Amino acid sequence: MGNLIWHEYSRFVAITATIYGIWAGFWGLFYRKFFWDFVGGTLRDPGGIQPARSAAPFITVIVKIPLLQIMAMVLGLFILALEWPLPLMRKLPIYRNLIVRIVLLLFQAFIMILFYQGTNAAIWSLIAVGCYTRAVARGETMAEAKGNRGKEGQA
Repeated sequence: MGNLIWHEYSRFVAITATIYGIWAGFWGLFYRKFFWDFVGGTLRDPGGIQPARSAAPFITVIVKIPLLQIMAMVLGLFILALEWPLPLMRKLPIYRNLIVRIVLLLFQAFIMILFYQGTNAAIWSLIAVGCYTRAVARGETMAEAKGNRGKEGQA
């Protein structure tokens, strides 16, 4: 059997997580819910859990103004353009860098874990981060990225 190419596997996981995240951000615009509202919340008999007062900033950026959902969709579209490369992105040095992808996916996971619809996308983003980390630790390089490295005197 062949060897598993970790950066290719993590690329597919990241594409799946990002598409799920964009879709979750879209649904989060219509059904707004702060996921961690049960931490420190008060249980009301006819109304369910009332979030704690310390969660007020999160309620503002998730429920009142859907800022995190919009940020999740914009970041997801950028990651999708990087992972499923647009022709413009293939020419940029950011396309060859696996560390940048790890950082972007960590940021995506952080944003997604805050609102209810994005929790699964956050989990899969963290799995993709782990696979990319394994690829970096093994010293993998992208085959198609070797050919588009800059040459001296040209840029």
